[in-house]
Amino acid sequence: MAFDALPVFGQNPTDVRFVQDPYPAYNRMRALGPVVYWQDYALPCTTGFAATNAVLRDRRFGRVPLIAPDIPPHLAPFYEIEAHSMLELEPPRHTRLRALVLRAFTSRRIAALAPEIDALAHELIDKRPDGAFDLLAHFAQPLPVIIIARLLGVPETMAPDLLRWSNAMVGMYQAGRSRAMEDAASLAATEFTDFLRGYIAARRAQPADDLITHLIAAEEDGQTLSTDEMISTCILLLNAGHEATVHSLGLAVKTLLEHKLWPAPITDALVEECLRFDPALHLFTRWAYDDINVMGVTIPRGAQIACLLGAANRCPRHWDNAHLFNPARPAKAHAGFGAGLHFCLGAPLARLELRHALTALCARLPRLTLAEPPRMASIYHFHGLERLMVRAE
Repeated sequence: MAFDALPVFGQNPTDVRFVQDPYPAYNRMRALGPVVYWQDYALPCTTGFAATNAVLRDRRFGRVPLIAPDIPPHLAPFYEIEAHSMLELEPPRHTRLRALVLRAFTSRRIAALAPEIDALAHELIDKRPDGAFDLLAHFAQPLPVIIIARLLGVPETMAPDLLRWSNAMVGMYQAGRSRAMEDAASLAATEFTDFLRGYIAARRAQPADDLITHLIAAEEDGQTLSTDEMISTCILLLNAGHEATVHSLGLAVKTLLEHKLWPAPITDALVEECLRFDPALHLFTRWAYDDINVMGVTIPRGAQIACLLGAANRCPRHWDNAHLFNPARPAKAHAGFGAGLHFCLGAPLARLELRHALTALCARLPRLTLAEPPRMASIYHFHGLERLMVRAE
């Protein structure tokens, strides 16, 4: 099928019904074909798991556009960080950066965080307010940002600043962003960069057992990370890791409570089903570096395509009863962390935080209930709660 013959679908991503439950719209899109043209985004979109997985794994698709876009002056600080971010780079530079970062961000170092995550989860539960409280504000938001602060080696007193910077910067990826949001993102980028530049200099002079020190020391075949690359890596770890983990944790608790499965035995299979059933990121884009056939549709060189991760994760061709939450579902790949070259670097940490945080909540608050109907935030193409009011009876 030619690109200009794609089925056209209209759906405002800020429409309140879509924000609260995008899955009926995804079902209608998927019924039109594996690739449809989303009119509101002016982009072709993959609607099923097979097409999404194919695009994410095909090296002929990448994150870097063939023609560099014009960057307005007020966004220069934000895009200066993007210019050194693994998420926005392709080989060979991406290969070098990812290899160096993995020398510091090791599975052993991540696994060693488990006792700290457990202790922090119980500490936050102890500090919760009496009566009904917002689980996001008092648990799901502080836990991952404090863990990231400890991982980086920055003072925990910086956690409110890290949270503020992260929230402002990820606003750049939201539908219907305003000039005010862009200005806030650039200011956050400037402040975060200035802080990290000074902190990296301090760690060069006085090393410690933290991720920034290990990033400084990382070397492969004589190659090291520049200061700008370290800054972008730290910001990526915070923004991508923190934002997604907050939403994943809130959505997992919501799902378990709504399905009357609380408290549940928290297994790896349950964590994966939570990530599949209601993922925190719903849309991720790629650029075509050639004329590429995707499920019978030709995506022309230079065109951008969106992978609908949320739709892919409920594709009935990939899962039996895909619309149902089933913690006993047999293990199978999902699109919650992407796939291929840009598979989420922080996936092991996110899974660890989810498992230990949910285990602590189930153990300490076995009679947790919803205090009011959950409400989703208008943050597409992220997907998460505005707040989650609960009561621990």
